[in-house]
Amino acid sequence: MLAIGGARSGKSRYALALAEAAAAQGVYLATAAAGDAEMAARIARRRLDRGAGWRTLEEPLALAAALRAEAREGRVILVDCVTLWLGNLLTAGRDLAEEIADLADAVATLGGPAVLVSNDVGAGVAPESELGRAFRDCQGRANQELARRCDAVALVAAGLPALIKPAPPPILRLR
Repeated sequence: MLAIGGARSGKSRYALALAEAAAAQGVYLATAAAGDAEMAARIARRRLDRGAGWRTLEEPLALAAALRAEAREGRVILVDCVTLWLGNLLTAGRDLAEEIADLADAVATLGGPAVLVSNDVGAGVAPESELGRAFRDCQGRANQELARRCDAVALVAAGLPALIKPAPPPILRLR
């Protein structure tokens, strides 16, 4: 499952509820690094949101490998979030296209359930800088590739999820 949405859309809360309903045990794959006090506070709040049945694994770069290693029946994995992971990769000078392809391959072959959280950064104003536009484009490609490989995709806005995959068949009325 892929949960996408804008910043503060409720996608992480929705993903956590889905994951908790899927299995009694869970692994929270955190991609954020506490680079400053504000981010450290966010990470601490997220940790408090999860119950005792969760084990947190911080993995800012090797996300596909961590997913492959941790996935199994009876355990759900919650990845929060793909956007921060992409930023980490960009900062580390990694090949984003290669890393996205590896993550998508991992998602398609997991041995257990997973919920991934990702931002929809292409719905806003075009970034002013070349780096910002490159990141937006990369995020869009990552979301498309992950959506193609996931069984289900929900778009979350204002805390409300809308299932967009599997999509209902279009209703066409020909006159």
